[in-house]
Amino acid sequence: MSGSPAVVMRLVASAYAVAEKAGTIVRKVLHSGELGIVEKTGANDLQTLADRLAQQSICASLSKRFPKITIIGEEDLPSEEIQEDLIETGQSEEILQRSCPPEYSQLKEEEIVVWVDPIDGTKEYTEASRCLHFQAVAQAPHKGLDTPQPHSTALWLLDNVTVLIGIAHGGRAIAGVINQPFYNYKLGAGTQLGRTMWGMLGLGAFGFQLQEVPGDRRIVTTTRSHSNKLVTDCVDAMEPHEVVRVGGAGNKIIQLVEGKASAYVFASPGCKKWDTCAPEAILHAVGGKLTDMHGNAYRYDANVKHMNSAGVLATLRNHEYYVSRVPQSVLQALKSD
Repeated sequence: MSGSPAVVMRLVASAYAVAEKAGTIVRKVLHSGELGIVEKTGANDLQTLADRLAQQSICASLSKRFPKITIIGEEDLPSEEIQEDLIETGQSEEILQRSCPPEYSQLKEEEIVVWVDPIDGTKEYTEASRCLHFQAVAQAPHKGLDTPQPHSTALWLLDNVTVLIGIAHGGRAIAGVINQPFYNYKLGAGTQLGRTMWGMLGLGAFGFQLQEVPGDRRIVTTTRSHSNKLVTDCVDAMEPHEVVRVGGAGNKIIQLVEGKASAYVFASPGCKKWDTCAPEAILHAVGGKLTDMHGNAYRYDANVKHMNSAGVLATLRNHEYYVSRVPQSVLQALKSD
């Protein structure tokens, strides 16, 4: 490959390494048992020490290498000096070796917006921690159980947790990185934990095996902990054969690209741009689509409002069918931006 890699390829390569670093931080905080939980707007909107440290790591690492990009993180953190051990300087060589799609080869740093969710699925993360702590306390008196085996509920909850770094240009999500810090947790001690997937428009998506739900099945994935009548009515209107309730927007998009769900339906405000930017880029890179409930695309410019006010509808295939099934009551309640 001639010359230096394009700015956006270097950014994606850095985001990959930074997401892995953040995943390590998320695991370390969980295993320490000291989560440092703070309620932001209520019991369903939590922030942990892992959220704070992971965001500091991601934002400081990317800012140091790419000082002119705009970075928008979920957590509202005070300006402070970042510990040196939080800075990640590595880059994915595999990404650097790839050719940049021509339409993005001349992008400048100042034209790029990065949306960061240090932990998508914080609620599940905190619940898993409580499960693991309870298990450890319960097993402590018993000989031979000095290293408690994780409770099955905790394992399932940890599957919901992701680190999201989305890259946008011209208001569009063009690349994304998703790290699952606890991937492979079920395999027990000695297993390499975590995986990182990434995607870019014009290149495709990597780090997972793309699969689809059989065409004669409709499996809808939706919120696990933020449901209401609008959400339920909209899910029912899709006439699903099965409903999968899981946490985290990143995790729901993983359900779509790994053939565990046909559509992600969330007919409610609540999801933010940092929840959807990275997953949307990966989904679009394999031919899928993410819109609001009206079928309109979200924009990821630096100055847009953070809330996805008109809900989220995402599919790998047949997006028009699901848009057509959205009830009028939902469309009237959720005004498109």
